[in-house]
Amino acid sequence: MNRFGKVSEKGREMAASVSLDAIENSGISPKDIGYTFVSNAFGIAERQAHLGPLINTALGIPEVPSCTIESACSSSSAALHEAFVHIAGGFIDAALVVGVEKLSHLETLAATSYFAMGADYAFESRNGATFPGLYATLASAHLKKYGTKQEELGAIAVKNHLNASNNPHAHFQKPISMETYLNSPTISWPLKLYDCCPFSDGASALVVVNAAKFKKDIKGQPAAIRASARAGSIAALQDRTDLTAIPASRTAADKALKQAKMERKDINFMEVHDCFTIAEVLAMEDMGFFPKGAAAKAAAEGVTAHDGKLAVNPSGGLKAKGHPVSATGAAQIVEIMEQFAGKAGKREVPHATVGLAHNVGATGGSCSVHILQKV
Repeated sequence: MNRFGKVSEKGREMAASVSLDAIENSGISPKDIGYTFVSNAFGIAERQAHLGPLINTALGIPEVPSCTIESACSSSSAALHEAFVHIAGGFIDAALVVGVEKLSHLETLAATSYFAMGADYAFESRNGATFPGLYATLASAHLKKYGTKQEELGAIAVKNHLNASNNPHAHFQKPISMETYLNSPTISWPLKLYDCCPFSDGASALVVVNAAKFKKDIKGQPAAIRASARAGSIAALQDRTDLTAIPASRTAADKALKQAKMERKDINFMEVHDCFTIAEVLAMEDMGFFPKGAAAKAAAEGVTAHDGKLAVNPSGGLKAKGHPVSATGAAQIVEIMEQFAGKAGKREVPHATVGLAHNVGATGGSCSVHILQKV
């Protein structure tokens, strides 16, 4: 992956660059790639769709088929799932997964409008509900039902900015204090500025292979995909009966753990979808790692610090690492791989051998959960 933030390169250039890096790091050849799965939800912002053939041409493999996978913020994790299915099913032996987004050249209103396309346009977006407002609705419901405190959400922001300060890939690389968090402006009550992820440019890529086929070629520190699971929820908030949970997270996590033949206690650390601090809370509770109403308090007590009992978002998460929509899911896997390879530096999770990646589309209409194990 590249460093997330404001990037001068075009999306196609970022995507081709990180794809080449991923292939070179894997040990296989571009000619070994049997399929390219590309995620670029807002390519229209650069007047460029059908990105796959352009990436493949840049890699010297124009004859390889490609497919664009769109699932809002969970696009590249959905693409990883497709790669997994194709390889596990025996259709191909190696796949490239790449996610990329570039929106920094747009004005804030335009970029916000693109993001809002992932919501229910007819009933949410066209009536003025952007994602800060939608997640603020979830946050206010959680605060009311479980007594979650503003300072507990702040503890998540402080934790993730600290982690990101030790991540060379991160958009924000400066820690913040609780005082800075509390004094930041309110964006949509109860969410403050530092509760919200930034608009980021960025790209990330993965190579997925049939290990038996490429056993002699694989280099570096590979990881085994023990589970790849997806699920959905009711898309729009007005149709839900509970605003304090995202059912798709629970369903996908349960499916992934069953597929991996693991229990929650087997997971060493997690990269979860924290586009807003409340999203990290919901992810930890919905997936069953903390009781409802307990996750924010656990973060405030240091349980989810990178060296805590259960590290959550050692990369800095979407909150501080950044959120280039379609690159986010693949970037979560990059963090897990770096943890396994001992390349995480000061954000290293002790004894990291099993990592979980949780990636949500919009307010939870779609969700992917992957479990990786160090080999």
